[in-house]
Amino acid sequence: MLQNEFLSPIVLSLKVASISVTIVFILGIMIGKIFARKQFKGKTLIETILLLPIVLPPTVIGFLLIFIFGTNSPLGLFIERLIAQPIIFTFTAAVIASTIVAFPLMYQTVKIGFQAVDIGIEEAARIDGAGELKVFLHITLPLSIKSIIAGLVLSFARSLGEFGATFMFAGNIPGKTQTAPTAIYIAMESGNMNLAWLLVATMVIISFFFILITTVTQK
Repeated sequence: MLQNEFLSPIVLSLKVASISVTIVFILGIMIGKIFARKQFKGKTLIETILLLPIVLPPTVIGFLLIFIFGTNSPLGLFIERLIAQPIIFTFTAAVIASTIVAFPLMYQTVKIGFQAVDIGIEEAARIDGAGELKVFLHITLPLSIKSIIAGLVLSFARSLGEFGATFMFAGNIPGKTQTAPTAIYIAMESGNMNLAWLLVATMVIISFFFILITTVTQK
């Protein structure tokens, strides 16, 4: 019983974090590339909105997700009709919540990495006949690899540790939406300190490992 109560939240957290970090990696690279150098009307406002999850309380994010995707919203009703069930209190809801809170870390780290690339090197490649895609793939990305790795690790760790928004939007259904942070909270509330300590120790070890990777790759 203890094994299921321990392994299930850890495995679920790793699955949610893995899917979330894949999404934020793709979106972070794409949006980070656009915002790194281009100037356009409304850029500051859009970027502020993208970075809001860093400073917003997780409960606020959870509330907004329920408002946007809940069964009383047009989008929520559309999704419910499309997949024959509400999106709230599902595995997908946990992924959405984790993705939203993790995205700003990936975006901001990658954008700074792109901005640090010497424009002269990119221009030299263009003069030699390289198209924008080749310049990006063979010049910009390789020169930004440290920032990309840091963004991946930080966003993965943030997704892994997400609690508030996930708890509100995805709930705490064992084996379905109960991640390690929510399992720790429930274990403490129910007085199951052995399980709580086991989950806490595991999360500390995993988080330490990922932060260590970030530190090593930046040297």
